[in-house]
Amino acid sequence: MTIPHTVFDPTLDLELKREVDVSPHLVWRAWTEPELLMKWFTPAPWRTTACELDLRPGGKFRTVMEGPAGERHDNTGCVLAVVPQQLLVFTDALGPGYRPTGSAFMTGSVSITPAGKGTLYIARAIHKDVDAKKQHEEMGFHQGWATALDQLVALAKTL
Repeated sequence: MTIPHTVFDPTLDLELKREVDVSPHLVWRAWTEPELLMKWFTPAPWRTTACELDLRPGGKFRTVMEGPAGERHDNTGCVLAVVPQQLLVFTDALGPGYRPTGSAFMTGSVSITPAGKGTLYIARAIHKDVDAKKQHEEMGFHQGWATALDQLVALAKTL
């Protein structure tokens, strides 16, 4: 079986790459079980208050994120690729069933690889142009995604 992959373009994309001291199995669970994802996905003080994940290509990937001042972001996208315990790719360019949404911010990918006693975690935000990448950087991609990963690791250690 050929495993799908994303191609990182540093002019258009953002990446968080880090080795963490939890197993690939636990990282996968945190990403693919909605009740777990809601506990870590959004950097505090933001919260993820809803998650729907149909874990198959074309399936729905929806999260609702709420901020401390009442901000609310309801994001519905589409799962593009699933390789259990290894890779999850999703986008907001398409909705469930690959239906075009008419707007797109990014495609996300999470690669999970055994490394030592833990996991090599590579999360990518793939953007359509330099402006979208810059917007995501200014929104706090690096700090936010790193904080969320710290929250994922802390949660995984309790499982």
